[in-house]
Amino acid sequence: MIIQKTREEIELMRESALIVSKTLGMIASEIKEGVTTLYLDKLAEEFIRDHGAVPSFLGLYDFPNSLCMSPNAQVVHGIPNNVPLKSGDVISVDCGAFKNGYHGDHAYSFEIGEVAPEVKKLLRVTKESLYVGIREFKAGNRVEDVGNAIQKYTEAHGYGVVRELVGHGVGQKMHEEPEMPNYGKRGRGKLFVEGMVVAIEPMINMGTRNIKQLKDGWTILTADGKPSAHFEHDVALVDGKPELLSTFQYIYKALGIESNEEDEFRQVPLVL
Repeated sequence: MIIQKTREEIELMRESALIVSKTLGMIASEIKEGVTTLYLDKLAEEFIRDHGAVPSFLGLYDFPNSLCMSPNAQVVHGIPNNVPLKSGDVISVDCGAFKNGYHGDHAYSFEIGEVAPEVKKLLRVTKESLYVGIREFKAGNRVEDVGNAIQKYTEAHGYGVVRELVGHGVGQKMHEEPEMPNYGKRGRGKLFVEGMVVAIEPMINMGTRNIKQLKDGWTILTADGKPSAHFEHDVALVDGKPELLSTFQYIYKALGIESNEEDEFRQVPLVL
């Protein structure tokens, strides 16, 4: 069952989503060659708690940490460890925060040092596909309209779209209906309704779409060992249109990037 949110609930969810966005912005200032993912995980937990929230992922389905940190061929659900990051790495950082009874859930793939041009392109196209998908999250459309748009955009570049892992509704629970696959056929799936809030999150592989799982029971890898990229936003359906609750602007501020990519998805301008 899809749980529709009131305007008041959506604003509470925006607060949770922006705590995640601010956490990722803090991570953007700290993530570099020689830093360990476990160190970044501890920083994130402290930051989230200092902002009056609780890390959503810590203990969720017995996950051991506050961040999922998935470098290179890891797709998602990587467990932070003491291995230092190195130049040329790319890493998905997925974060959740729970405040006022609602979750925020949000991810960004970072470059470490000098990254190969073909990997930079993978990240760029994957992030572009996120917004391609968000544009289809509107009144009158259905779940697979979003997935179809993401699939077409990324497969046109020769990339593999992960099938086994999907986006999802989000609210008082981290994972609510509907599932939001990154592939599909237009006109299929549940109809979008006013007040829905979903996490749209393309997980796109440079090579095969096939994946495998490590024995730790969490870490998902590309089957061919090629890099993967992952970006995620929380989006509400407000007045029949997609309204971003999360933002990459804290990340961009930390990295000195200018971007207006989110402007079309905000009825009220974002104030950092």
